[in-house]
Amino acid sequence: MIRAFFVVLALCGPAWAEGERAGDFDYYVLSLSWTPTWCAIEGDARGSEQCDPGQGYGFTLHGLWPQYDIGWPSYCPTVERNPSRGMTGDMVDIMGSSGLAWHQWNKHGVCSGLSASDYFALSRLAYDSVTRPQLLRDLDREVRLPAEVIEEAFLQENPELADDMMAVTCRDGRVQEIRICLSRELEPMECGRDVARDCSLSDALFSPMR
Repeated sequence: MIRAFFVVLALCGPAWAEGERAGDFDYYVLSLSWTPTWCAIEGDARGSEQCDPGQGYGFTLHGLWPQYDIGWPSYCPTVERNPSRGMTGDMVDIMGSSGLAWHQWNKHGVCSGLSASDYFALSRLAYDSVTRPQLLRDLDREVRLPAEVIEEAFLQENPELADDMMAVTCRDGRVQEIRICLSRELEPMECGRDVARDCSLSDALFSPMR
């Protein structure tokens, strides 16, 4: 009876763990955040420099997250040293802020089993391996569209990807992120069921870059 309860619990939604062994995971999730959405929901209220006009941030790297087939680890104990300010500062061009880079290391990077420098290098390699659609960067006005259109744009620019290897997420009625599943060698792969949950909005808001 108890075992059956936990099976049902696992099927009901995502699960996560804190303090798991570093390096013990199945694959990565590369999360790309659409900056105008983040700015509209959080960044503007914080006065983030990332949201200033002319910064040119589109899809930035939210993070490279170690993932289990079901659930994910976080805040794993590690013997690796924390990144220096220089390391996190070097990630601003693709992450938008050094604070986010620090947070991603502290929550997710420590679970990779890598040093901070190697984790950031791998994160940049993963980010650079995906082509972000230029047509989304060229958008000059706010539009409403089916969220799946954003996923289709990525599929067109990245023929090695398939729709079961990625998901688009929404928040507050806006397109928020593209999440792409990668093997430990950064090869595209099918997502687990707790990642492969696409936004179903048919009129999601998508704002242009600033």
